[in-house]
Amino acid sequence: MACANKVGGVAFLKVDGFQYLLRGDLTISIDRWERTGVAGQDSVHGYTENPRVPFITATLTDTGGLSLEQLQKVTCSTVTAELSNGKVYILRDAWTAEARELNTAEGSLEVRFEGMAGEELLAA
Repeated sequence: MACANKVGGVAFLKVDGFQYLLRGDLTISIDRWERTGVAGQDSVHGYTENPRVPFITATLTDTGGLSLEQLQKVTCSTVTAELSNGKVYILRDAWTAEARELNTAEGSLEVRFEGMAGEELLAA
């Protein structure tokens, strides 16, 4: 059970149940809609609403077993981010997006997963 006062720290990133070594910079966005205000010359008229792609980005640690080619092949996957405060975020039917670039000086790799749907499970 997560401590109610804990707001950050340890986190885990898994793709189809396989846990990657999460270095840091875990960013999650599961918003389904993007709203943009519409202002006229006389007043605010309202907003427009468009769907957006949910995503999870992370910096991973490079190991001998980390394969850039395998990450590039990720499609139709389930990506989960488990946070120390007990929350879990899930991307469904996810794929890797953008080019993956390995930083050999730091032994790190940034990866972006996008999916058809995002879900948030709050701590109990």
